[in-house]
Amino acid sequence: QVQLVESGGGLVQAEGSLRVSCLASGRRYFIMGWFRQAPGKEREFVAAITMNFGRTYYADSVKGRFTISKDNTKNMMYLQMNSLKAEDTAVYYCVAGSSALIVTSINAVHSWGRGTQVTVSS
Repeated sequence: QVQLVESGGGLVQAEGSLRVSCLASGRRYFIMGWFRQAPGKEREFVAAITMNFGRTYYADSVKGRFTISKDNTKNMMYLQMNSLKAEDTAVYYCVAGSSALIVTSINAVHSWGRGTQVTVSS
């Protein structure tokens, strides 16, 4: 198993930027990423990155605004969020999985962090 701990959430104005981080400890997974859940909505995929070659995946709604990255030496993963919109307001969850299926299937996620709140004020 892996433990995933998010940090860096907070309140930001629309068009602002924020970076959330995830510290992973324990087992190493093939891919890590971020999901989010807004009030009254289902949890949705945001971005993912393979931990070996750094291949990245993004939801259409965040392409061009969010950037996912990793630092294997620190067991850290990051999500840089720019040009934030009110609709980006959600709890952001760090996730880990064994295949890129996590991009299209939430059931493929093996481990979840507890989440960090991101609130964008308009």
